[in-house]
Amino acid sequence: QVQLVESGGGLVQAGGSLRLSCVASGRTLSSLAMGWFRQAPGKEREFVAISWSGGITFYADSVKGRFTISRDNAKNTVYLQMNSLKPEDTAVYYCAARTDCCSGYGRYERYNYWGQGTQVTASS
Repeated sequence: QVQLVESGGGLVQAGGSLRLSCVASGRTLSSLAMGWFRQAPGKEREFVAISWSGGITFYADSVKGRFTISRDNAKNTVYLQMNSLKPEDTAVYYCAARTDCCSGYGRYERYNYWGQGTQVTASS
């Protein structure tokens, strides 16, 4: 069983930055693909970014060039650096892990484990 705990959310003005962290326990991070999803009120959960265990990353078009996913396997932690935040980035952000590869990385149902979520609010 894998447990995921996110932190780092908060309130920031549009154009600002935040860094989210997700600490994994129960399994070594190097064996997991780690993703970030977000869900705004009244909307479906949407893919943000993924870091495969080999280091390859993919991003949603809406965050490409502004967000960066990274991992520190020694600390069993994955990060999401969010720059140039926009009001439309406001959502609850979830860390997720999957044990298989590789199709359907943008589909939330393909992930095995989820964190509790952390609120990110970018005010205009």
